[in-house]
Amino acid sequence: MLTRSRLFKSVLTLSAMAACATVPAVLAPAHAGTLMLGTYPDKLFTIDDATGAVKDRIQLEAGLPVSLRLSNDRKKIYATTITTSGVIVLDADTHKILTQFSLNTPTERYRFNGGAPDATGRYFYTTILRTDKQIDRYVVSKQQFAVIDLVQKKVVRTADLEPQDDAMGGGYRAPMMISPDGKTLYLFKDKVLLVDVATLKVVDRIDVQKADATGYENVAFGGGVEGLQLTTPNELVSLFTASDPFVHNKIFGLGKFDLSARKFTFTPIGPITNQISGLEVTPDGKTAYTVATTGTTGNKRCEFWKFDLASATLTDKQEFHCRSRFTLGMSQDGVKLYIYGASYDIEVYDAATLKYEKTWDLGADATMAGMVALR
Repeated sequence: MLTRSRLFKSVLTLSAMAACATVPAVLAPAHAGTLMLGTYPDKLFTIDDATGAVKDRIQLEAGLPVSLRLSNDRKKIYATTITTSGVIVLDADTHKILTQFSLNTPTERYRFNGGAPDATGRYFYTTILRTDKQIDRYVVSKQQFAVIDLVQKKVVRTADLEPQDDAMGGGYRAPMMISPDGKTLYLFKDKVLLVDVATLKVVDRIDVQKADATGYENVAFGGGVEGLQLTTPNELVSLFTASDPFVHNKIFGLGKFDLSARKFTFTPIGPITNQISGLEVTPDGKTAYTVATTGTTGNKRCEFWKFDLASATLTDKQEFHCRSRFTLGMSQDGVKLYIYGASYDIEVYDAATLKYEKTWDLGADATMAGMVALR
């Protein structure tokens, strides 16, 4: 068991998926389904994951989607946009838009990227920056926790991140999860912030010191591209990197975080590469995949790594053609792996053999909002 004093110099190397923080893998039925991803400038595409055919092109009035997230009960999809600081809620079965609105007004602008819905589907938790246009100047707030009421279609509560050491830079893409009892918001960055939902105040912190190796490519740590995988209703699993406090040898391993007990376990696996991603877990919860990258530019090599989760061992690896930027995804039944994002296509690989199969042409440039695998 990792305690705070024995976390070494750990860092969450979570990719974002996926949009999502995935529902418990053990609950997902094994059959082909539909993929959803964002495309420029203002659409969501649904794709048949058996043929690669684009089925729906969902127009978004709120603009460019930058995050996608499937609710834990798999009934709703939550998307956010950067164009108008929009929030969209869709029905996961019909793909119909249930709610769509923008937070921006002529005198107020919001900046946020992703977030976490509560179990009721009424509220959406995120972190924001707010800019107010005054007569002679613009006033920018501190970074804030925010609660968006999806019925009233507005921000109803905020609280500054204090101290500002808790604040995030860049695109504010740290992933978030709500505890099973709905009382605690977890925010994962170079430390884990435990936020009381009632007050939006940080009540505890689990500190980890950022190691040299970070997330791969240009995929940020969270947001739509979540690397958090729920293998049980209470437990998250992903890859961690660590170095011991004496020799400082850097290693990677499987880390698990119990949302209820607020405890980590960590199983070392081996030396790390230059860059390593978060996990994609199969529906039966037994196998996981990641992408490891070594070198840069012309010397860069990319490999799929396959893990047995029960024994926390690396069971297979296979090199594949690198892109300059990409995201790892998985089909809903765990049979296919996808390399996609920042491009007009999706490369399909067989998860059992790790071999390339084919390329699907989307006819549109995919954003880095992540991919949601639907039934």
